[in-house]
Order: sequence, then C-alpha cells, then structure tokens
Amino acid sequence: MSGRQPKQLLLAFLGEYVVDAHDEPIRASALITVLEGAGIAPPATRATLDRLVQSDFLDRERSGREILFSLTGHGTAVLREATDRVRGPHPFDAPGEGWTLVTFSIPEEQRQLRHRLRAALTWDGFAPIRDGLWLAPGEVDLDASLAPLRGDLPTGAVTAFHARELPGFSIAESVRAAWDIAAIREAHESFIREWRTPQAVTSVLARRVMLVTDWLALLRADPRLPAAFMESNWPAGDSYALYHRVRTETEAAAAAEFASLVAPRTKAARV
Repeated sequence: MSGRQPKQLLLAFLGEYVVDAHDEPIRASALITVLEGAGIAPPATRATLDRLVQSDFLDRERSGREILFSLTGHGTAVLREATDRVRGPHPFDAPGEGWTLVTFSIPEEQRQLRHRLRAALTWDGFAPIRDGLWLAPGEVDLDASLAPLRGDLPTGAVTAFHARELPGFSIAESVRAAWDIAAIREAHESFIREWRTPQAVTSVLARRVMLVTDWLALLRADPRLPAAFMESNWPAGDSYALYHRVRTETEAAAAAEFASLVAPRTKAARV
C-alpha cells in the first residue's frame, strides 16, 4: 500500500504511542526521525506539524533549542475515537443490527466543518445514498463519534435514526449504490499483499507506524457491511489475522525503540 502521507503516519504514531500512553511533549527531532524511517523527508514532516498546530490538533512549545509538540484536547478526542476499532478484536463487524441513517445541514460558508463531519461519518462506515441521506450498517454511537465536533456543530445540524429493512423493500440495491464492494475487497487484498512480505526497513518503530497507518486506511475503506452483502471468500478475516501477527511481532522492539527515542537527552547530547 503505497502513498502513505506524512499526516497519516503522524496520526498513527500519536494514536499508537502518545495518546493515553505518553504524557510528555515529543521533540520535533523524534517525530522527524520516525517519519524518515517511513520514507518521509524532514521538510514534509515539519510542514505537516505546522498544519496540525494550525488546526488545533497539536500544541507547540520551545524548550531551549528544542521544539516540542503535545496533543491538544481536540487531538486527544479525535485519536481516542479511533482506538477501540483500531485495537479491537472484531474491527469488521457491524456495531449491532439494522441500519443508522443520518442527515445534516451545515451552512456553505462552514466548508471545513462539513469536511470534518463527512470524515467522521465515513470513519463510522457511512456513505451517502441520496439527497443528503447517509447510511451505515448497525447501531452507530453517533454521540461518541461526533463528540470532537460537538462544540462546532450548530444546534439541530445533524438528525439521525436507527432503522430496519422492511419486507418487500430490499436495501440491497441501496447498498450496492452506496458502496463499491469490489473496491473494498481490493483494499483488503492490497493490505495483505503489502504485509505478507513487507519491505524491510531499518527502524522497527517506523515499520510499526507504517502498519498502523495502512490498517487505519483499511478500516476507513471497509464500512463493516453485513456478511449477506459480501462476496464469497471475503478477505477481512485474513487481513485481521495478518495485522495481529505483524503487530505482535513488532511490539517489543518498537516499544524499546520508542522509549529510547523519547528519553530525556543529556546535556552533552544537546550540544
């Protein structure tokens, strides 16, 4: 799976090693080192860090000659929202029965908010089916999903319902119109090809971050549709088994590398 972007890699790193796990600010040099191991040049990492500060995802401070970054409350909330599915044992199972329907109305001048809302809905498996109506399998916990946006959403901007399919009104056609089943399969198969025999990298920590980045991309691509709508020999189980194996194989060495990377520097090392 090529085309990993600096922002995706940084979010994977922060979600895996920082949120609820590491309380101290992270040196810019440490972040640059991790992303260099994943093939990202330092200028691209610095520019991405700047954008994350501007979007209130990260705080920046200076300590002597070092630039330090830490998660804001907003950044922490966004990363926590993804944690359960990223680390859970059933990431491709719909959350309950039936379907969740959502409509929303955001003023045209609030395009950034509309983009953030659509991104949140997509992460939860929603897709638009017609005229501003979005559909997701299962009983989506929208209250938790939209918590990071709650302070920005106008009152009454989002309306949601839980529904079930009625006899004589098949939802299959709407599902096929909303989601490209073949593309979801290809996303799984691409992940499996990449990580069955992954390209060797010097840094185990960078490899782990690349793995989580690709896993997040796969979770966004797969909306957790019920098995009845999937093709035969669906590869989701193979994707999960492979992810779990590589994650386990890299855990100890990556954790040790992270600890060394963020350890306080001696005075001599700073000179």
